Amino acid sequence: MGKAISKVVAIGVVIVVVIAIVGVVAYLATRPVPTPTTPTTPTTPTTPTTPTTPTTPTTPTTPTTPTTPTTPTTPTTPTTPTTPTTPTTPTTPTTPVTPVVLKVLTRHPSDILVKAREAFLNSEIAKKYNIVDVEFILLAPGYWKSYIESGKPDVAWGGGPTLFDFLYTEGLLAPLTSDVVLSVVKDIPDVIAGVSMKRTGPDGKIYWVAAAIASFGFTVNHQRLDEYGLEAPKSWIDLASPDIGRTLVDFGEPSLGIADPTMSTSNTRMYEIILQRYGWEKGWEILTLMAANARIYEGSSEVRDAVIRGEIAIGITIDFYGYTAELTNPSCEYIAPEGDTIVNGDPIALLKTTQNPEAAQAFIAWVLTDGQKVWLDPDINRLPVNPKVFETPEGQERSDLKRAFEKALEFRAMEFNDTLALMYETAMQYYFKASLVDVNDKLKEVWTTLLSKYFAGEIDEETFKYILGKLGETLTFKDPETGKEVKFTQEYAISINKRISKDAAYRDKMISIWKNAAIEKYEEILKELS
Repeated sequence: MGKAISKVVAIGVVIVVVIAIVGVVAYLATRPVPTPTTPTTPTTPTTPTTPTTPTTPTTPTTPTTPTTPTTPTTPTTPTTPTTPTTPTTPTTPTTPVTPVVLKVLTRHPSDILVKAREAFLNSEIAKKYNIVDVEFILLAPGYWKSYIESGKPDVAWGGGPTLFDFLYTEGLLAPLTSDVVLSVVKDIPDVIAGVSMKRTGPDGKIYWVAAAIASFGFTVNHQRLDEYGLEAPKSWIDLASPDIGRTLVDFGEPSLGIADPTMSTSNTRMYEIILQRYGWEKGWEILTLMAANARIYEGSSEVRDAVIRGEIAIGITIDFYGYTAELTNPSCEYIAPEGDTIVNGDPIALLKTTQNPEAAQAFIAWVLTDGQKVWLDPDINRLPVNPKVFETPEGQERSDLKRAFEKALEFRAMEFNDTLALMYETAMQYYFKASLVDVNDKLKEVWTTLLSKYFAGEIDEETFKYILGKLGETLTFKDPETGKEVKFTQEYAISINKRISKDAAYRDKMISIWKNAAIEKYEEILKELS
């Protein structure tokens, strides 16, 4: 009986337990699953996958919330974290992730570049854009186009408006678009002495802006002038005079120095000034006699140095070369022929090939602001284009350059058609080289012979002027395309300018034709004189 009761009790207990378990399972099945409040993976990812510019270390150990992550790594759950799963890209980066090395194509001499590089790399704007170095590439103007197309530089700086207008017409300049540079450009005068300081395209965008200003004239060495018994010249035409040529006869050496236009943009501009000031025909007569009076140097800096050394008494130079000569040798003086010259802006521009447009424009902005102080260095002596630099402590120490700047603003410059100059520029450069530079010895032989006879009274004034006019006349030659006799007129120069710029074989052919025509003319005049 007792055993039977025990079995009944045991069975009853089992039944109760089973019923309880079933009840619990049923209850749990009907209750919703709660969302976990503390997921195993933090809602704020430890390392954003592709941060643009992390303001905190890239891999924090226990981050609270990264400032601007892009996409969380891989949260296990939850599906709806409190921090957004796809935050936006940072709107205000402090510095680019990758360090930037800018490539700047330039015509500036090394003294400018060394000082500019050091000052810029220590500037706040260089740090802001993570620019860690500036690589300057110095090339002659004739190599710029090919280097830009192959080397992909970021900025072009210095070389004169002639060169930059060529780059503009070739489509190698990009417009300035960054707020950081456009906000500065408005501080630069639009025009100085009647000459534009900015190149604006038909689209209304700015393609280059002047970073410094310059005038053109001649630097003289008064000690050498005295030794030669010469007066200081006052105009371009004085440089073509028999008086300047007298040193060829009396001393057997030239007193004047000029540069090959294919190697000097500043001398190219001066030759264009002469052609427009005196007209095409008279201008070429002056250029021919200048070349006859001169020792021809490869570049404009060589001309300046020759004046400083006293190797020559007069050299045609850009103004800041003259200011440097004045500081180096007290016998030197820079002369800008009033009414016979212009004031130019020396440009800086963004290149179409840049891989770093924002950083490159930051560099341009620096050149137009704090970088203006580089021009004030006593070893450089250039005129800045931004008048605000004279309000700085450095600017207040250069009252001489401030006076020169103010004089430039009031300078009585000649009218100059930059568009016209660009239309015949390359043809003019190579014609000058072929007929006056490459055969300069033969030209000097003619001129020295003519002067010797004239000074000795062996030919009269009328004969002298006749032969002088013949010597200075532009060449007549056979056109290689038509086979007809043509003269090197302004119209002809314009008609071949584009082709001579782009077609090297055609250019070489024209140089050869002009050299032969020049030699033939010079030898013919020598026969007349003998």
